[in-house]
Amino acid sequence: MILVRKVSNFIALRHLPLMLAAVAVALLLAPDVAGARSRAARYHTARSHAARSYGGNYDGVWNVVFVTTAGACGSGLSVPFSVSGGRVSSAGGGRVSGRVNPAGAVAVDVQVGASRASGGGRLSYRSGGGSWRGVIQGQPCSGTWQASRG
Repeated sequence: MILVRKVSNFIALRHLPLMLAAVAVALLLAPDVAGARSRAARYHTARSHAARSYGGNYDGVWNVVFVTTAGACGSGLSVPFSVSGGRVSSAGGGRVSGRVNPAGAVAVDVQVGASRASGGGRLSYRSGGGSWRGVIQGQPCSGTWQASRG
């Protein structure tokens, strides 16, 4: 029993420099966990700030006029939309969802009762425009839209 313990101590002591070298290499090559957390926190803060800053460029109530170019749907309907932080929502009736990206590209889905439409286009600081298509009161229709910030 004593002999086994002395042999194992001898083996452990003989390999100690190798084990210390392995630990040192592992510590040098290991990722900086605190630094990685710090970098991740800075990244998410920057993304959050960017979302707030570009969203403000388009924030407000926009009056959108829809013109039908194909189909038997009415034309000239004016609808208010709200933009807040890059998100588009209804400022009147119906269900509206959509996004505006930093360059002003917008994509929106609208539903009022059984009528549905999707549209896309671009907003600038005070105006915008694009196209839409959908089924309005059972009729397939499509057209253009023009927006102005109110």
